[in-house]
Amino acid sequence: MSAPVASSALRISFVGLTLFVAALFIAAVYWSARRGGADRRAAFRRSAVAAAASVAWIALTGMAAARGALHFEAPPTMLALFPAVLAIALGLALSPLGKQIALGLPLAALVGFQGFRVLVELLLHRAYVEGLMPVQMSYSGRNFDIVTGITALILGAWLATGDRRARGLVFAWNTLGLGLLVNVVVVAVLSAPTPLRVFMNEPSNVWITYAPWVWLPAVLVLAALSGHVLVYRRLAAESVAAVPTTPHAGARAALGR
Repeated sequence: MSAPVASSALRISFVGLTLFVAALFIAAVYWSARRGGADRRAAFRRSAVAAAASVAWIALTGMAAARGALHFEAPPTMLALFPAVLAIALGLALSPLGKQIALGLPLAALVGFQGFRVLVELLLHRAYVEGLMPVQMSYSGRNFDIVTGITALILGAWLATGDRRARGLVFAWNTLGLGLLVNVVVVAVLSAPTPLRVFMNEPSNVWITYAPWVWLPAVLVLAALSGHVLVYRRLAAESVAAVPTTPHAGARAALGR
């Protein structure tokens, strides 16, 4: 099957967004290291490792797609990418590096990061308009993930304006965003030409088996998922820190002293 034809503007924008999200990750590694007390040299080393790993993953998945190694024909090798993305996202967010980022960056930055999903959704809608992607994967269909991106920008900006005590609100937002992400991933899987296919309209979801579109699950979904786990990790740490350590401390907190 030949690769789907897309406009140069869509292709360039998609590659640019992928690199932009990778750059945000590298910057997060450096910034969180510095805020955590690391000197410039140590922070640079950590960010250099993050940059090398990011480039390697982008190159590996891009080359695999370009060479036709990822597909939905039997055996459907493309389906192996989804658990790989899940494992990498969880492994990163739950690792010591994930702890550094979750605790080292302002909560406003962790939340606002998800604003990149507004751009993702605009590009996905354009992909639908150009006939690359089925309608249900865009906001004209069953994909409501743009809500996460818009609210991330609003909530992140609000958190950045001061010392906000809004763990409950951030938890609710993060859970909604994760649910919307799961929704679109499920829709994507059910739109692919496999025995699991439910949405039979054309085109089927084969475009993500080609470069650069493979970076939708391999980079952009991975970034969104790990970002949600990092927010949960930050909220859990703040919740533990807020628990009084002694009965006297609890009494003082209750009395507002």
